[in-house]
Amino acid sequence: MVRGKADRIFDGFIFTFLIAVGIAALFPLLYVFSVSLTPFSELLKNGGFVIIPKSITFAAYKELFAMPRIPDAFRVTLFITVVGTIVNMILTILLAYPLSRKKLPGRSFFLLMIVFTMLFSGGIIPSYLTVKYLGLLNSVWAMIIPGAIWSFNVLIVKSFIESLPEELIESANIDGAKELRILMQIIVPLSMPVIMTVSLFYMVGHWNEFFQAILYVTPIKLQPLQIVVRSILLQSNQAFENPEATLPSATLQMAVVIFASAPMIMVYPFIQKYFTKGMMLGAIKG
Repeated sequence: MVRGKADRIFDGFIFTFLIAVGIAALFPLLYVFSVSLTPFSELLKNGGFVIIPKSITFAAYKELFAMPRIPDAFRVTLFITVVGTIVNMILTILLAYPLSRKKLPGRSFFLLMIVFTMLFSGGIIPSYLTVKYLGLLNSVWAMIIPGAIWSFNVLIVKSFIESLPEELIESANIDGAKELRILMQIIVPLSMPVIMTVSLFYMVGHWNEFFQAILYVTPIKLQPLQIVVRSILLQSNQAFENPEATLPSATLQMAVVIFASAPMIMVYPFIQKYFTKGMMLGAIKG
């Protein structure tokens, strides 16, 4: 098909628009990263606005890693992210697979209950009392167990499993395979795109854990990284937990934002290929 001048103009407009959107999305991150590496004198000289620093310093990151709360907070966040995501995916798959079977007794009732929890909740006080009576207060499990299953993610995994050919399960049943074996050897390998996608949702949620930590965790050593980040960002003085430091608060604040965001940014490229597989899985192949 021969593309005319109008098509080329339209393509150019689309490309220009997408480039502009990409720059708008990356600009804040570039600004934060640049300020975190900029010496204080240069930052003052440019009125606090620097995109490409003339000289680079890692003083902010050295000050950040020297803080006593950072290692503990990072370990707590890493634990709830890894362990929490594993717990989330095990429970999500074990719930989504039975719900994907149309012959499941009471299937409509269970789906209604799951959708109901997406629209209504007991509130903060009943949730706090539940966590308290379960003995989870002031523990890392208080940031994992209450959100062990996200209803929306269950529906996503269920819909994906329903899209798989029913003949695969029927042939496995004929060969004598039980439900657990079908799930582990057939459903899970074929569902890796949606599993990795939903895992990323859970990982980001755990890594950014903030609200449940405020509600359920009091000891400083059990507070996740985002609580420490919030403490640093709210500091009005020039240093955090070190009154004699001369490091400007703006530089330190930008450094802690980069430190808190970098792990999820680095994980995404390794999972991105599963998004492409997920989009192409339902395509018609000739």
